[in-house]
Amino acid sequence: MEREQIKERLASAASMPKDVVLGAAVITILGGREVCIENYRGIIEYTDTLVRVQTKEGQIRLTGRRLQIEYYTNDEMKITGAIHDLELISGRKED
Repeated sequence: MEREQIKERLASAASMPKDVVLGAAVITILGGREVCIENYRGIIEYTDTLVRVQTKEGQIRLTGRRLQIEYYTNDEMKITGAIHDLELISGRKED
């Protein structure tokens, strides 16, 4: 059995949130003007029209106008602006 499947089963059995056990990114979208990303690894690219963020599973690609990273910590960031598109790009080979 694959290691990630084992972790998912353990998380379910222990009633623990999967984002905690798996280190998965949590993306919260508030309308078309704000995105919060938790559990990211780093910022790859940042302009006023494109923000690319590395996660454990791949990349998050945000496009829009007047994009701005309002704040970021080791665990969380908030991006604001006119958000046009959010794309998840898997870095996993089996996808």
